[in-house]
Amino acid sequence: MTVAALTVYAVYLGVAFGVRTWVQWRRTGDTGFRGLSGRPLSAEWWAGALFAVALAAGLLGPVLALAGSPLVGPLDHDLVAWAGLLVATVGVAATFATQLDMGTSWRIGVDAEERTELVTGGTFRYVRNPIFTAMAVTGLGLTMMVPHVVTVLGTVLLLVALELQVRVVEEPYLSTMHGASYAEYTAGAGRFLPGVGRLNPPVVGVPHTPNNR
Repeated sequence: MTVAALTVYAVYLGVAFGVRTWVQWRRTGDTGFRGLSGRPLSAEWWAGALFAVALAAGLLGPVLALAGSPLVGPLDHDLVAWAGLLVATVGVAATFATQLDMGTSWRIGVDAEERTELVTGGTFRYVRNPIFTAMAVTGLGLTMMVPHVVTVLGTVLLLVALELQVRVVEEPYLSTMHGASYAEYTAGAGRFLPGVGRLNPPVVGVPHTPNNR
């Protein structure tokens, strides 16, 4: 199953980053890559840095397993591994599908000076960050396939990175760029899951404060 996990991981990187970048470039002449946000060691910077570390852990764990490094005992079971293959496959497909839902607004990273269209259709109608949800599902599936301590740690770091990216980078940026339209959108769409993490709508004449429901 370790070889299968590496294969799924390679497909995931190729589709989510390679193919999607190529599609963006073909549509707009721009790759959509914006890189890390914020000054070094800031919360914004850590969001991108931890994401990169999580990606590296997703590769390192299976490589170590192939070299004979032991897996986490309670999770090292064929049923868990096969279930992980299903979860990871769904995650890869969902990642690409939700990336396509963003259309030409898709980016890797944020440029604070750039204004893109606020996407509220497709999967974004129900969830504000469906791409990140799909990535988390993929990471979970790969960890189930190869439950090495490194892949487990990588999944934890991925979840932390996605939370930071959303809360300290993307939500403030979108709120600044789209104002009331974004506030209205966040009142109806969940952060990572439908109905979960919606924000209170603004009161007329009172500055919007993002209190979670």
